[in-house]
Amino acid sequence: MAQRRVLMVVTNHDQITPEHPTGLWLSEFTEPYILFREAGYDVTVASLRGGAAPIDPRSLPESAGDAVALAIKQLEATARLSDVDTSQFDAIFLPGGHGTMYDLPASEHLGRILVSFYESDRVIAAVCHGPAGLLGATLADGTPLVKGKRVTGFTNEEERAAGFDTLMPFLLEDRLRELGAVYVGAPMWSDHVEQDGRLITGQNPQSSTSAAKAVIEALK
Repeated sequence: MAQRRVLMVVTNHDQITPEHPTGLWLSEFTEPYILFREAGYDVTVASLRGGAAPIDPRSLPESAGDAVALAIKQLEATARLSDVDTSQFDAIFLPGGHGTMYDLPASEHLGRILVSFYESDRVIAAVCHGPAGLLGATLADGTPLVKGKRVTGFTNEEERAAGFDTLMPFLLEDRLRELGAVYVGAPMWSDHVEQDGRLITGQNPQSSTSAAKAVIEALK
């Protein structure tokens, strides 16, 4: 069997307000990245603009082992998404972080890529705020990709507990429901993954490893 290829798409957006820097939530990237590499996958890390990806400072570990440090290194020079031949990948994975709430939903290019993965029966996965990237994906008949799909993502309750509910451009749970998704939430900070066919979503940072393992299982 040919080596599996996974495309990880991360945010370029680096602030909620000047007082609240943001970006990628680090563990939502590093945990899946390490698991994909351990599974023998070829992993490409991209962002909409390319270049260095911002990391939410609240998610930085006090110390990092070799595997985490190697994963972080991949964020220093991400590929520009428009330069990537996405037809060559078996799965796409969208890590979260509050930055994703700003740039990923607005990207028509990302939306088209996600639809191409869906229409070719490839794996689509996202964790925490990463499912915000799914919001801009619309099928040819005008139907939102998530309509009728069982999904999860960062809950309204978790957003309130984090203190960012009034600062977000929208609440992810609400927007997924508005687009017709069958949203399934678990108690705050639960390790919770939903899978609907080859669409895999994790609720929060605690779900990152489980979401990645679901991708690995789906690619077997």
